[in-house]
Amino acid sequence: RNMSSAGPEGRKKMRECEGLIDSLVYYIQGAIADHEPNDKATENCVCILHNLSYQLEIELPESYAHSIYVQRRNISNNDKTPGCFGTRSRKVKEKQQDTPLPEEKSNPKGVESLWHSTLIRIYLSLIAKSTRNYTQEASLGALQNLTAGTGPMPLAVARTVVQKANGLPSVRAMLHVSHPAVKRTAVSLLRNLSRNASLQNDIAREVLPDLVSVLPECVPGCEVACETTASICYTLFNLTQGSSHNARLLLSTHGLPKVIAISISDSNMFSKASRAASVLLYSLWLHTDLHSAYKK
Repeated sequence: RNMSSAGPEGRKKMRECEGLIDSLVYYIQGAIADHEPNDKATENCVCILHNLSYQLEIELPESYAHSIYVQRRNISNNDKTPGCFGTRSRKVKEKQQDTPLPEEKSNPKGVESLWHSTLIRIYLSLIAKSTRNYTQEASLGALQNLTAGTGPMPLAVARTVVQKANGLPSVRAMLHVSHPAVKRTAVSLLRNLSRNASLQNDIAREVLPDLVSVLPECVPGCEVACETTASICYTLFNLTQGSSHNARLLLSTHGLPKVIAISISDSNMFSKASRAASVLLYSLWLHTDLHSAYKK
């Protein structure tokens, strides 16, 4: 667990270590099957996998990445598709909906397991069943790592979490836990998921009222809570920016007074949350059909 947080070279060596990832996944599967999701070894295994999933999209060798994302359809020479892991290209975001998703291997080995739906479902199971905060946070954090970026892999993982594995109820429950780091990581995962336009309505329907309910009445007085508040505002920004319906949902759940109160805080120490709330307010005002409702 300590070695897995030793930086890019350490992560690379551990990902390449034959049988290591498979053994960690095997152990966690056994712990869940035996109804023992709270033991220390399971926590350690999940924390290692969390660390090994960090910057995975960027750190995978390009040749290996291309071997995974084999295009399953003929594309003309004139239509240049975005690089499989080229997150820096604007074309990736523009063509997100058109990018073929990777075809999963039925029996993944090694690094392939890190973004496979089997492990995604394991993380969601641990989030729901474990009462150990570090295990919950590491499971959420692994999913947060895997959904960061705009390439095919983050999009595939996000769709699995939201649509295939029905993971939103488990993540939503973590918004209401008392442990601040778990709550912060759950919100960060939702922020990543909410960047995907095709998933925004599903996420808003399931989670937007809960996001509003955990939004504080003003800027909180500690750094972790402040970061969480900023992430909630940016998640709400993603969900409402292109949808008047979702903006109206935020309004009907009494979110507007909270966002206004956070935005007008003049404390430099917590300006991150105030700035995020102001960005959200500006975006909400762009829905001109809601101006009369806002004024009321």
